[in-house]
Amino acid sequence: MKPIRLLSGILTVGGWTLLSRLLGFVRDVIIANLLGPGVLMDAYVAAFRLPNMFRRFFAEGAFNAAFVPMFAKRMEGGEDALGFASLALSGLSLVLLVLTGLAMVFMPALVYVTAEGFYGDARFDITIDFARITFPYILFVSLAALLSGVLNASGRFAAAAAAPVLLNIMLISAMSVAWLIGGKVANALIWTIPFAGVAQLALVWHAADRAGLRVRPQRPRWTPEMAQLVRVALPAALAGGVVQINLLVGQLVASNTEKAVSWLYAADRLYQLPLGVVGIAVGIVLLPDLARRLRADDQDGARGAFSRAGELSLALTIPAAVALMIVPLQLVSVLFERGAFGTDDTAATATAVAIYGLGLPAFVLQKIQQPLFFAREDTRRPFHYAVVAMVVNAALAIGLAFYIGWVAAAIATTVAAWVMVVLLHFGARRYGEVARFDTRFRQRIWRIILASAVMGCVLWAVGVSLTPFFGLGGWRWLALLVLITLGVLSYFAAGRLFGAFRMSELRETLRRR
Repeated sequence: MKPIRLLSGILTVGGWTLLSRLLGFVRDVIIANLLGPGVLMDAYVAAFRLPNMFRRFFAEGAFNAAFVPMFAKRMEGGEDALGFASLALSGLSLVLLVLTGLAMVFMPALVYVTAEGFYGDARFDITIDFARITFPYILFVSLAALLSGVLNASGRFAAAAAAPVLLNIMLISAMSVAWLIGGKVANALIWTIPFAGVAQLALVWHAADRAGLRVRPQRPRWTPEMAQLVRVALPAALAGGVVQINLLVGQLVASNTEKAVSWLYAADRLYQLPLGVVGIAVGIVLLPDLARRLRADDQDGARGAFSRAGELSLALTIPAAVALMIVPLQLVSVLFERGAFGTDDTAATATAVAIYGLGLPAFVLQKIQQPLFFAREDTRRPFHYAVVAMVVNAALAIGLAFYIGWVAAAIATTVAAWVMVVLLHFGARRYGEVARFDTRFRQRIWRIILASAVMGCVLWAVGVSLTPFFGLGGWRWLALLVLITLGVLSYFAAGRLFGAFRMSELRETLRRR
């Protein structure tokens, strides 16, 4: 077996994801300033969430969990992996075409179910119009996700990781041009989304062809392989649906407070940066690697890959979580507060950012733990755990909303994430030692936490000292740069002092990989 280069793959995916998320920040800052928290931004968030919801349901959720391990094992065993992928592509295309047609017809009902608080005001009709334009995006981006899975399973990560960059470049360009010529920025934003989906699909299709992975549509057929794929994918899709229900519950709670949907969206964008760069990147690379190692009965290699992925992820995630909890106000004020985004919006968004920061390690741990199940084509248990987490999320979000309002949605999301982590941890014990972090991980994790605590103290002290500069226009960018620089330096200094990580090990891993 030629194993996937785990660290190299994580760095590739993480690098492209970092670029995508940074451009996403630029996109969201433009949206917040030109549209501002209010009718148009709320409508955009709710409309774009619909294709994204079904994308995670059909694409990343079901196919990362079911298709990628099955394709990787067929590739490792010398079976007809590309024929299997072509059948899956054809079946998925048929399902998505039917879904898109139905969504266009029943869009008012979909908007009512997902944003009931909009009903009766201007946001409702605008969201319906926006959603009918954006929904076809699901067809193109879901097919792109399948082809990305083919590339990832073969150890080629760059093109698939780069595809989301196209979306942000096209959206930023469209809004900028509309603003410069005095056009309607919201319309330019919405109409660009489906065309960006076409561009993403074209990129990964071309990359797969160049790699000799020719996946072509054919007449959909029901075969034993497709039956197995559906059996494995259905629980994964249902689990993805549960996650989306959690998001929708939060949106429903927030939709009853003016601007709250926009506040949660802005906060979500901020904590999604480390989650995407670290957690999602590790999950994308770890899943096919575990599947191929388990097919080759390499238990020690699988445990090593699992432990190193966890160690690397938490070494980057825990300090990020501490930063989000300690200095959320400074981050939000510099990144978003301008134009139509005022000081009250900053305060509300920062509150949500701090709460999400507390749950960030849990979101990342889920991305590391789930491949233990998915690599064995076990999608039923994660689905059962997701249902429990969904019940916890709904109970807290709806129950607490009567007392603390929209912020209950953020609290519920964070608590449900930790519940999911606990369930995955105990559920994976049945797989033996391969599902347990090794001695090196257990020795390092406490040192990582201690180094992050030192960094948190430095951030707090520096943040308080620089408070006057955060209200001085252009000086606030310099203040934020100083704050981040000192935080990073203090973390790495403390980490080296406590032995949380060693550069020699990284250099050795890079040479070996």
